[in-house]
Amino acid sequence: MTENLLYFALAAYFGATALWLAFFLAQRESLYRYGAWVMAAGLACHTLVLIQRTIAYGYLPVAVFGEALLLFDWVLVAAFLLFNWRYPIRVLGALVAPLAALLVYGSLILPQGQAGAISPLLRGFWLTAHIGLTLGGYAALTLNFLGGIFYLIQERQLKAKKFGFFYRRLPSLSQLDTLNYWCLTIGFPLFTGGIITGSLYAQHTLGRFWSWDPKEVLTLIAWLIYAVLLHERLTVGWRGRRASWLAILGFLVLAVTFVGANLWLSGYHSFSKFVQP
Repeated sequence: MTENLLYFALAAYFGATALWLAFFLAQRESLYRYGAWVMAAGLACHTLVLIQRTIAYGYLPVAVFGEALLLFDWVLVAAFLLFNWRYPIRVLGALVAPLAALLVYGSLILPQGQAGAISPLLRGFWLTAHIGLTLGGYAALTLNFLGGIFYLIQERQLKAKKFGFFYRRLPSLSQLDTLNYWCLTIGFPLFTGGIITGSLYAQHTLGRFWSWDPKEVLTLIAWLIYAVLLHERLTVGWRGRRASWLAILGFLVLAVTFVGANLWLSGYHSFSKFVQP
């Protein structure tokens, strides 16, 4: 049952991808609405999968990388639909929907967890709070990254005075900058909260707040990049191109943190540390 629901979610995300790409090309309002509803249907199936796995396993399904991808994907889609309702940047779905589909597909081909096969380190309220806050921050900052890409494309069209295909289909620079600002001001506090709760949990379980684990170091670097970006936006008034490039840099460090540090680098954040033989 869970597997079928996950395939339904994957099909819905691919369907939303087709609809939003069609909207991007044809600019028909109905395609945009259908894309949003299809993605919401995919999110509903996705939610049921996570609920069923949590009940079956007895813990939040993040013990292996495939499960972590699936949970992050759920947070990303939910955050996108919420932002799309509050600050509609309609063409953003043409990037988020295929990314959501690829993340679900990645979770399907990667190893999955199982009931009971988990280290006691992955149980506890504070760890759940740490994971929730961190992934919420990652999702908002991913949208910040995607908005930054669109900003740089639109700015390039304006500078080159190419008022053609992309210029007519992308939002104004002001709209994109507003989206990036709100994603940053929401994502950064969530990311910070994830770091704080993670440190508290580490103190409780390991007896120390900080271990210079590879993921901790990379996370600190990403946090400093976003802290500089937010500080400069609020105090100096950084906008536009510089803010977009720094958002892209911060996201690239986050991507290495989420993927590389967990799979390839040693440390207690590695997924292999959490699964019992």
